[in-house]
Amino acid sequence: MQRKLYVTIFMLCAFASAYAQQLVKGKIYDAITHEPLSGANVFIPNTTKGAQTNAQGTFKFSVDDNTTKITVSLLGYQTVTIAIENKELSIALNPFAANMQEVVVTASRESQLRSQAPIAISKISAKLLEETKPTAVYEVMNKVSGVLMVNLNNEQHSMSIRQPMTTSGYYLYMEDGIGIRPMGVFNHNSLLEVNQYAISSIEVVKGPVSSIYGPEAVGGAVNFITQRPTAVPTARVGIQFDQWGYKRLQFGAGTQIGKFGVYVGGLSSQQKGSWMTYSNYDKTSINTRLEYQLSAKTQLTGTFMYGDYYSQTSGSVDSTAFFNRSYTSNNEFTYRKSKASRSRITLEHDWSKGSKSFITLFNRFNEHGQNPSYGIKWKPGQTTAAGEINSNNFTSYGIIGQHSQRFGFLNSKLIAGGLFDYSPNDYSAYQVDLSAQLRPDGKSVEKYTIIKERPDIKLSDYTAKIRNAAAYMQYDFEPLKNLRFSTGLRYDLMSFTYDNYLDASAGSKEYERITPKVGLTYDLGHDKGLYANYSQGFAPPALTAIFRKKPNSNPAEFYYNLKPALFQNYEVGAWAAFLQNKVYVDVAIYRMDGQNELLNIRQPDNSYDYQSAGKTLHKGIEFSTTIKPVKELSFRLGGTCAIHRFEDFQVSNKEGDQLKNLNGYDMPSSPRWVWNTELNYYPQWFKNFHTSMEWQHVSGWYQNQINMVSYSGYDLLNARVGYQWRGIEVYSNLMNLTDALYASNASRGNNITDRTTYTAAAPRTLVLGITYQLAKK
Repeated sequence: MQRKLYVTIFMLCAFASAYAQQLVKGKIYDAITHEPLSGANVFIPNTTKGAQTNAQGTFKFSVDDNTTKITVSLLGYQTVTIAIENKELSIALNPFAANMQEVVVTASRESQLRSQAPIAISKISAKLLEETKPTAVYEVMNKVSGVLMVNLNNEQHSMSIRQPMTTSGYYLYMEDGIGIRPMGVFNHNSLLEVNQYAISSIEVVKGPVSSIYGPEAVGGAVNFITQRPTAVPTARVGIQFDQWGYKRLQFGAGTQIGKFGVYVGGLSSQQKGSWMTYSNYDKTSINTRLEYQLSAKTQLTGTFMYGDYYSQTSGSVDSTAFFNRSYTSNNEFTYRKSKASRSRITLEHDWSKGSKSFITLFNRFNEHGQNPSYGIKWKPGQTTAAGEINSNNFTSYGIIGQHSQRFGFLNSKLIAGGLFDYSPNDYSAYQVDLSAQLRPDGKSVEKYTIIKERPDIKLSDYTAKIRNAAAYMQYDFEPLKNLRFSTGLRYDLMSFTYDNYLDASAGSKEYERITPKVGLTYDLGHDKGLYANYSQGFAPPALTAIFRKKPNSNPAEFYYNLKPALFQNYEVGAWAAFLQNKVYVDVAIYRMDGQNELLNIRQPDNSYDYQSAGKTLHKGIEFSTTIKPVKELSFRLGGTCAIHRFEDFQVSNKEGDQLKNLNGYDMPSSPRWVWNTELNYYPQWFKNFHTSMEWQHVSGWYQNQINMVSYSGYDLLNARVGYQWRGIEVYSNLMNLTDALYASNASRGNNITDRTTYTAAAPRTLVLGITYQLAKK
């Protein structure tokens, strides 16, 4: 009997041992940003047994005692198989250098495959940001095909995406999907507030994004996605400086504690004694992000940004100073300053079968003041001139809500949402009397000085209460296998009440429009596909244009009758991968017809007059390719060939003007060719070392509307090198390697006596930096 008991116990132990289980759990995160990765598949090799990571990047599941390895895979990342050495794992995934199946969020305000979005969209990854180490955003933006972010020094800029190099309000700049400015208060320099050290990635949509984002996203939309709390405790600090007096201190830290996550990142940069006189600047910017996992399917996110910016603005120089490399400002009084804060709180919930909802409350605050160098008005030969001082301030309160519902029918999805934004705004500008010290030839100004500020001579003075409301809907479905349609409709209403103190008037205006879009993608298989789309763009005039006093008008006249600009966009594109995903190609061909496009026409005294350009044409081809033949090398080429042309534009009705109709003329500041190419080398014999060579090409452009004179364009070489040892990384960026003399902008008026002004770009610049990062394994 006792023997039978022992045998029974032995058999039970053997049976239990054969089926013994162990619990494997851990975190999956991005190897560069240390952000948690949700939706990663964790499984036992050659089986289907496993789990997916949640929003915090964690997973857990039971395995047999004899299981020694697990595999982790996620779209856009390199698959890894690791040994189960600990029962709680911490696994970092490395992103692919390029992947046409990359996940993006800007196309629909929620995660989707880039190949399923029937639009031209590019993503600047965390890896590209990390390798570039930009001192200013334009250094990475210009790596995107079809994008030319024009550097106007000290992080000031203008933009060109399916438009000429322009300061017009045809772009939507966002931070985590929320516009940096309210509609009606466009500022082409709003990106100078961006905190480069708190950016996780940047997504750029080219062309109108009518159904989801609406007005102002005509040339394109740029979405800066900020750093999330890190899956493991992480901290980093760094310094960056160059030989022209630039220096920057930057820091970032994040972690997750249970259901709570936090990230704080910031920078403080300063410029003193630069290559251009009177061009010092200071910038401080801080971003904070908090996340709390209320449940497995519900998350609360809060973000806060604060920025303080002040810059002297040396402005442009004339041809004499430019070609002599005399980088001397012709004034010592112009400036730009900005104080801004942005905050939001978002509640997200995942429903069953992939449906999602979110609601966001947001607030913006901005005080922007300047004595702009571009505001100086001078007529050739005169010893006096006029400038201006202006101030543009607003506060915003808004709400955005969206729900997406998936259906089994035709594998379809419905997205519906809306927003409301209330933004009180005030603006004032007054004249400054200047003296102009002429050069010996009497044809150009060597130096301006202030005689007297004239707050009694108002150029603009108004208050407005802006209300932006919108509702949108998008429906995606698959009528056939691999063929996916996307249709959308959006209604926008921009209205405001105002008090214009210059003509003692008060009233209200409103602009409304329904804009449709339709697109399709066709998956050819083997990482190849096609897409096509049609969309409309709609852009009301900015309030600063409406309430600007017309030049030389007495009594004061204003631009009350400016009409919204309308755009019809047609586009086809394709993507493909070849040679076992070692070669990626992406191509888009577009045509965008504009109507009532608002232009700033330069006058003989260098002032500007607003005019609607009748009909315009924007068409071109955008192309990009990434080649990675071996681990050690990668090559990237992206660019555009585009035409921006007046189709029907009556620029003048004056008998004495040289040209009255500009039909068929190129729009000014419109280079035909722009490309950026880069070769990266990662030597296997020298681990953690990286070097690259970049070539930026911008072809020539006409300087004015009448195509009387052109600028030849420029070619720019940049070299970068970096080495990481444990948590320490040292790097160097050599910008403008050949010390080329070039201008990032060159323009002139339409009068035959006008002269070109040049925005001189920096000579050869050596940037040095060191970063220390501490991350828990």
